[in-house]
Amino acid sequence: MADWRVAVDIGGTFTDVVLLDGDTGTVVVDKTLSTPSRPLEAVEKGVVSALARAGIRPTDVRAPLVHATTLVTNALIEGKVARAALVTNAGFADTLLIRDEHRYDMYDLQIEFPPPPIPRSLTFEVTERTNALGEVLHAPDPAEVADLARRLGDAGVESVAVCLLHSYANTSSEQAVAAILASELGVPVCTSSDVAPQIREYPRTVTTACNAATMPVVGPYLEEFSGWLRREGFGGGLLIMLSNGGVVPAAVAARHPIRMVESGPAAGALAGSWYARRLGFERLLCFDMGGTTAKSCLIEHCEPELTTDFEVARMYRFKKGSGFPVSVPSVDLVEIGAGGGSIARVDDLGLLKVGPDSAGAEPGPAAYGRGGDQPTVTDADLLLGNLDAAFFLGGEMPLEMDAAAGAAAKLADVLDVTVDDTAGGIHELVNQNMASAARMHAIERGADLRGIPLIAFGGAGPVHACGVAELLESPQVVFPANASVLSAFGALVSPIRMDLARSLVRRLDGMPIGERERLLADLREEGRSVLAAAGVDPASITYRYAVDARYHGQGNEITIPLGEGGTWELSVEEVTERFAERYEAVYGMTIPDVAIEIVTWRVAALAPAPEVTLSGADRGGTVAAKNHRLVRFVRGADPVDTPVYDRSLLPVGAELKGPALLEERETTTVLRPGWVAGVDSDGSVVASWEGSR
Repeated sequence: MADWRVAVDIGGTFTDVVLLDGDTGTVVVDKTLSTPSRPLEAVEKGVVSALARAGIRPTDVRAPLVHATTLVTNALIEGKVARAALVTNAGFADTLLIRDEHRYDMYDLQIEFPPPPIPRSLTFEVTERTNALGEVLHAPDPAEVADLARRLGDAGVESVAVCLLHSYANTSSEQAVAAILASELGVPVCTSSDVAPQIREYPRTVTTACNAATMPVVGPYLEEFSGWLRREGFGGGLLIMLSNGGVVPAAVAARHPIRMVESGPAAGALAGSWYARRLGFERLLCFDMGGTTAKSCLIEHCEPELTTDFEVARMYRFKKGSGFPVSVPSVDLVEIGAGGGSIARVDDLGLLKVGPDSAGAEPGPAAYGRGGDQPTVTDADLLLGNLDAAFFLGGEMPLEMDAAAGAAAKLADVLDVTVDDTAGGIHELVNQNMASAARMHAIERGADLRGIPLIAFGGAGPVHACGVAELLESPQVVFPANASVLSAFGALVSPIRMDLARSLVRRLDGMPIGERERLLADLREEGRSVLAAAGVDPASITYRYAVDARYHGQGNEITIPLGEGGTWELSVEEVTERFAERYEAVYGMTIPDVAIEIVTWRVAALAPAPEVTLSGADRGGTVAAKNHRLVRFVRGADPVDTPVYDRSLLPVGAELKGPALLEERETTTVLRPGWVAGVDSDGSVVASWEGSR
């Protein structure tokens, strides 16, 4: 009996579905336009279509459906959140407005920040005080909290965030307040000691506020999704992809929706890791370009790095500090540019710009013929010849060349250039922007991208990957099979995982072993309980350790991975050595005579990732182009007569020389002149740049 598994990834423009038979490695995919007003509509349509393609019924799927979504991110960006309240200490109600006093642009006198997820009018105070050592100086009065509950009820709140000073050091006051509010109000209540028990007031408060504001949005959505799966006959329930690259039961995700904020891109990074191990690449740069945005993530030692320095809902997409700094573990990825639906325009200085505004799925690029009239990256790619208007989504969604040309002509008139040059400029500008952003992100983390291969996925990733690789001096690009839906595939190879953290500021050389072990034991037990709820055998759980550390007296710390095991087994000297290595990689120096201080302790509990083997691409035959198309690879140059291949018919071992186009239903791989490629045993195309030799 076949072992069918399903994954769904909702993106800003398309919703992707992947069906995988775990026994044979057979993969069936579907891609449909997202429905932002009702996300499940596209999910249901895509899943039903994929099942029909595979010739199976919902009852044939007994494994949990794995789901990645942009629901939380979109809710925070668009401000479509619940009517949530914040309860904090007396005198601290302005924390979300004061922020951390950091100005992301020192010279902008009209600097703007996103409005807080919970407004000041719904922020309430309670008399309580706990100091930084965890000593309760003034416990909350139950009568005062009960009166507060009545006021919250009168305000019609749908959820509550409780964030009290120094609750990471002692959770008792927060838990007491939350218990009374939950009992009196009957709405979701979350605490900072549960959501983000870490030092620093503003990040902890805004993370908890974002969580509370999205709980009433995510909870009903997941409940509706689970209900649909049950009614249709799916037998395995629902697992949710988190931004840390792991999956958890839907009930856990509903309590911590802020952990879902980057679930889709994280799934793509996990797919990149899977391919890195399979193809033998120690380092690999994930290049994920979809319909709305492009992201990159560096894979080191076949694993994506995690970060706790993550922002959501930025006022300016590429300005760090202009959003909400949420304290949740996330795969260390960066938004590096525009997507296929990003709109091109001319700024006040007469310069061509692309994004950040996107046409999305509704109305979409002008070429979609759904009402869009502004030129986008997809329109430019169509005009350059990279895309076939009659074969978009395998011909199910033909593009309108005249509409794309008409939209680009408006921009060409302003720039006083031809339509072809306008399209070429959009394409080149997007590539330059993405390469620059990826390079800068890597430099900030002490990495050099030169010589590192790319893996390209997303609907637009294979179209632009060779151009970006040339700019980054990357010698190879991997175009995996089913690249357009690779993030959904990544959800199927992601482990069940829970990342936990707790702040406890101690000098490395002065912390009692017993205190450290009690803290780590609590974190391990919390992780074990989450994984057990997902059906994981406790004996198979692996624990990974890390710390946020700094030199004593500093104000910022860096995260140091410390390996894995059932217990902490590293000596002070070993931790010191690993801290020095990481510190020097980031800052180019060490301070050997200064003591090391640990601020936050981290434990990740994870089960083994599912075993997945893709069916071999056992096709035989010869390489033959199905047709030719004129493609303009360089702005201002003549178009080149380029062979077009049906990627699904290319035999294993086939060799191709650019320029060439490899078409499949969901995307097109563009091999620029100077690139050569071969077909791997699983159908992946690995291209090498002759210019790098």
